[in-house]
Amino acid sequence: MTNSVWQSEKITLPAYQRGFHLITDRIVEAIPSISRVEVGLLHLWLQHTSASLTVNENADPTVRQDMEVFLNHTVKEDTPYFQHTYEGSDDMPAHLKSSLLGCQITIPIQQGKLALGTWQGIMLGEHRNNGGRRTIIATLQGTVA
Repeated sequence: MTNSVWQSEKITLPAYQRGFHLITDRIVEAIPSISRVEVGLLHLWLQHTSASLTVNENADPTVRQDMEVFLNHTVKEDTPYFQHTYEGSDDMPAHLKSSLLGCQITIPIQQGKLALGTWQGIMLGEHRNNGGRRTIIATLQGTVA
């Protein structure tokens, strides 16, 4: 007989510098009940409009650096037609970067582990110079043996 589990956790991340940061271990540590789930899903929702969540390369840090450089090249600060600049020149570009990458991801769980590929990790994209702490709502659902 299998039982189902639903769990919601609020995860507060410390302030990170601008750029992309691997947070897979922080997520797993914050939700130890993942290890009991045979089959399920973990949904992560970032409660901010100037940061993002994505899954990408977890081994080579130059991937994270290149992602930051690419987005900064694509969405430039001090663009003269931006009107939403109340909090600085990184304000509107941060909102655009967040929308481009998104604020949510869903990861399958198999046999008590996130079913990420060998080279995949969960990344927080911090798009502000001084973004501060970030909050993620993690919702776990699945079956436990």
